[in-house]
Amino acid sequence: MDDRAKKIGGKEMIGQQMASSLERRSGVSLWRQIADQILQSIAVGDFAENAALPPEVALAERYGVNRHTVRSAIAALVQDGVLRAEQGRGTFVLSRKRLSYPIGARTRFSEGLQGQASERRSVLLEAAVEPASRRVAEGLGLARGSVVIRLETRGEADGQAVSRATGWFDAARFAGIDAAMAETGSVTASFQRFGIGDYLRQSTVLSARHADAADLADLDLQPGAIVLVTVAVNVTPDGQPIQFAETRFPAERVELKLSAL
Repeated sequence: MDDRAKKIGGKEMIGQQMASSLERRSGVSLWRQIADQILQSIAVGDFAENAALPPEVALAERYGVNRHTVRSAIAALVQDGVLRAEQGRGTFVLSRKRLSYPIGARTRFSEGLQGQASERRSVLLEAAVEPASRRVAEGLGLARGSVVIRLETRGEADGQAVSRATGWFDAARFAGIDAAMAETGSVTASFQRFGIGDYLRQSTVLSARHADAADLADLDLQPGAIVLVTVAVNVTPDGQPIQFAETRFPAERVELKLSAL
């Protein structure tokens, strides 16, 4: 067998392994499953940066689907900035690295992505005053129904959405934090305006789910995308709860790195 045959054979083996894991009755579209399998292959190093993917017809045969299904998967990954398509040449891996976001005792958005993205910012999407739900009240140590301020934010790295967060704050203590967040683009800087120079992560609960309609829109994702979810409580150094937050990260762009809290 010549070198070219060996290369094709290697790709064929990878394709067969990926195809065998497609679930036709899972409720997740086949094109989304194929996109996820390609992402996983890139993540584990099966395809290096700038490497060419096999042709659509070859991928369709390996997955046991039609070319339109493969084309939809590739189009989604091109839109997400994972692949690039060149007319007449094929489809190539644009990047095989996800951002690594650390979850630890001092979790900060901008600092967490330092060295991985040249531009990092948080954008305030919405602010509202509302009664605290049971879980928010418990997280903040408040009576159920206490008035809280809810902030909806999106984290961006080099112009790409990498997180979507909902944070709640005691309205009596943090009146005006919405204006501070709109001005500074930073929860940490906003806290400083209330005399809080440092804060710690008391707890983090991790899970994963399919992105809902709001996440699809705000994170610019395709239907069926997976988001990693963190539910966290931040406290002052002396243990007073100051923020209850739920944050969603697109799994195809971000991995969470846990350290001791």
